[in-house]
Amino acid sequence: MHQNAFGFLIGLGAGAGVGLLLAPRSGEKTRSLIRRKAVDGVSYLRERSAEVRDTAGDAIREQARKVSQGTEAVKAAVSAGRQAFTDSMHS
Repeated sequence: MHQNAFGFLIGLGAGAGVGLLLAPRSGEKTRSLIRRKAVDGVSYLRERSAEVRDTAGDAIREQARKVSQGTEAVKAAVSAGRQAFTDSMHS
């Protein structure tokens, strides 16, 4: 994910630089284009970061659920072991 965002920013910067050098537009039009592209880039990064945040949240919740299941299984095994020990002591 970080590589994609970093690559996007590098590409955005390189594109803006090349655009400034080669653009047949006036300075104002070029600045307007750069501003618009920067806003688009920020929007893209916000959307992607929200997606990553949601995906990470889902993964964390899933792992927490698995840990909880494992904890319950261990508790049940310990309880069964105690009961078996108690039963063997009374036999």
